[in-house]
Amino acid sequence: MKKKVLFVDDSLSIREIVKYTLEIEGYEVLLGNNGKHALDYLNGQNIDVIITDLHMPEMDGIEFIKKIRKIPVYMHTPILFLTTESQINKIMEAKAAGATGWITKPFLPARLIETIRKIIT
Repeated sequence: MKKKVLFVDDSLSIREIVKYTLEIEGYEVLLGNNGKHALDYLNGQNIDVIITDLHMPEMDGIEFIKKIRKIPVYMHTPILFLTTESQINKIMEAKAAGATGWITKPFLPARLIETIRKIIT
C-alpha cells in the first residue's frame, strides 16, 4: 500500500513540483491550497505525513498544525513545516504547535524525500 502525504501550499507551482516529486517515489499525494481547505482531508482517512507551508491565505501553517493536533486520529501524524532559514522564531512556534520537523525553502527534491523517509519508516 502506498504511503499517503498531504501537502499544503498556496503556490500552485510548488504543489505541482512536490506532487510530481512524491508520486515518482511511489507516494500517494493529497493537495491543499491552504490550511482551511486541507482540513477537509482530515476525515479519518489514513495519512502518513502532512507537510505544510507557513504563509497561506485563510489559515496559515501554524494554525493548521494546531487544528491537526486537536483531531484524535491525527494527534501523532508526523507534520513537516516549510519555512525559510531566517524564520527561526516561526520554526519554534511551529514546533510548539506540534510540528515534527521542518524543511527549509528552497529545498531540493532529494532532501524532501530523504526527510519524509526518515519520519515515516
